[in-house]
Amino acid sequence: MPDEVRLQVPERILLGPGPSMVHPRVRHAMSQPVLGHLDPRFLEIMSEIQEHLRYVFQTQNKMTIPVSGTGSAAMECALCNFIEPGDSVVICVNGYFGTRMCDMAARYGATVRRLDKAWGDIFSFEEIEAELQKGPTKLVAIVHAETSTGALQPIEGLADIVHRYGALLVVDCVTSLGGVPVKVDEWDIDVAYSGTQKCLGAPPGLGPITVSERAIEVLRNRKTPVANWYLDLSSIEKYWGNTRTYHHTAPISMNYALYEALQMVREEGLEARFARHRRHAEMLWNGLEEMDLALHVPLSHRLPMLTTVRIPEGVTDMEVRSRLIKEYNIEIAGGFGELAGKIWRIGLMGYSSRAENVTLLLNALKEILGR
Repeated sequence: MPDEVRLQVPERILLGPGPSMVHPRVRHAMSQPVLGHLDPRFLEIMSEIQEHLRYVFQTQNKMTIPVSGTGSAAMECALCNFIEPGDSVVICVNGYFGTRMCDMAARYGATVRRLDKAWGDIFSFEEIEAELQKGPTKLVAIVHAETSTGALQPIEGLADIVHRYGALLVVDCVTSLGGVPVKVDEWDIDVAYSGTQKCLGAPPGLGPITVSERAIEVLRNRKTPVANWYLDLSSIEKYWGNTRTYHHTAPISMNYALYEALQMVREEGLEARFARHRRHAEMLWNGLEEMDLALHVPLSHRLPMLTTVRIPEGVTDMEVRSRLIKEYNIEIAGGFGELAGKIWRIGLMGYSSRAENVTLLLNALKEILGR
């Protein structure tokens, strides 16, 4: 086939909010032969992926699987399985993805009690408890690392409060997993979910999720069927459990990619990986501040893997981002929602979190901004 007919895409330096860059080892894994989704070797790979995910989530939860879908599918899975029509749920909103959870929960018939903070702020546990005191609550959902703002929400200790009021704690770890500690068992989180395309360093397409025994008991005691057939964990667990009963055709090559990406996480070690993300974030922050660029989130709760930079007065958002792609082959992102046109979002996640990428971006911005 002539080269001009074959699919060809540029290899960008991806420094936006996701997807992040994919290591050659992970890309090679995706090129391995496709097996049947019940092939003995693929079933072994499934078990190994589950063990790797338990390591990254720091949990012993039996139900720890990659949902066949992106992080948004994992979000929906984390909500639809535990919400029945009429359930009262508290959802903490301090950015775009809290808003998305509200939308999903309402579609499953929940009475949504939305708790709002300014985009970039974080919630105090006292604020959450004050809302729980208002009445019975089925679950509390909160974003650990808000990708739209660059804020890192403290989680440790929150479950004690949530469980005191008889609710489940659901935590969005899409951007945090693999970049900062996510201690599911130690923090007593009931449901935590993520995506593959950020700090885990695989392409988008799978949504890791882990579910506690407390949450599984709630699932088993439902009065109505889960309203989403595809994401019904009571059915999916039979495919990922001991029986390996057919539920759907798993995305084989995506699971290869996740396997290899998780293997690389284990080889590096969680503490070393967290330190790498922090080290390169600080390198970026220092360089931006030397250019007199203001960072949107205070250092006390700033994400190491996703930095939000306020766009200077008189600078056109799209002009800068277009020049970064055309002249330097670098992708960063703008803001959206309440922060549209006000910030840039710079991601240093997984394989993208490297010193040479930080240096290249800082030099490119100095040139473009004349600083």
